[in-house]
Amino acid sequence: MTGKRQTKKEDLKARLVAACTELIREQGLKNLRARDIAERAGAALGGLYTVFDDLDGLILHVNSATLKQLEEALNVAISPSTTNEETFLSLSLAYLRFALGERNLWSALFEHRMPEGVSVPEWHLAEHTFLIGLIAAPLSLQMPGASGDEVAIRARTFFAAIHGVIALSLEGRFIGITSEALEREITILAGILARSRS
Repeated sequence: MTGKRQTKKEDLKARLVAACTELIREQGLKNLRARDIAERAGAALGGLYTVFDDLDGLILHVNSATLKQLEEALNVAISPSTTNEETFLSLSLAYLRFALGERNLWSALFEHRMPEGVSVPEWHLAEHTFLIGLIAAPLSLQMPGASGDEVAIRARTFFAAIHGVIALSLEGRFIGITSEALEREITILAGILARSRS
C-alpha cells in the first residue's frame, strides 16, 4: 500500500510541476494561482499541499527544471577546441537564445522571491553554481595568477554584465536594447569582456 501511495504522490507531483511550468510559460509569475495549477493538473487544490509545503515550493521545483534545461543548453554551446573568446561568445549567445525562447520561465528564475524571513533552500542555491562555473573555467586560464576567489568575482561580473543587458532589454526598460540589435550587442560585449585582463 505504501508503494502505491508513493507512486500516486510522485505522479501528482509530476502533474503539478508540469501544470505550473505550462502556466508560467504562458503568463509568467505575476498572476500564478495555486487553484489554477491544481485545476490544470486535474487535482484538488488540497492535493497540491500534500506534495509541496506551499506554492513557493512548487515554483522552486519548476525553476529547478528550468535551470537544468539552461545548463544543458549552455553545455551544448561549448566546444573544447575553441578559444576562450569563442567560448565566452558561445555561452553568451546560448544564454540569450534561451532567454528569448523561454522568456517567462527564464524570468521566473530571477523574479521569484521567497516570503519574508524564509531563505531559499541550499539545494536550490547550489543548482545555480554552474552559471558561474562555466565562465570561471576559461577565465582561470586567462587569469593564471589570480586566486579562485578573484576568478569567481570576475566570472560573476561577466555574468552580471551579459544578464543585465538581456534582462533590461527584455523588460522593455528605457535603457534596454531593441530585440533586433540585442544579439549584435551581446556579441560585442562578450568580446570586450573576454579580452579583458586582471
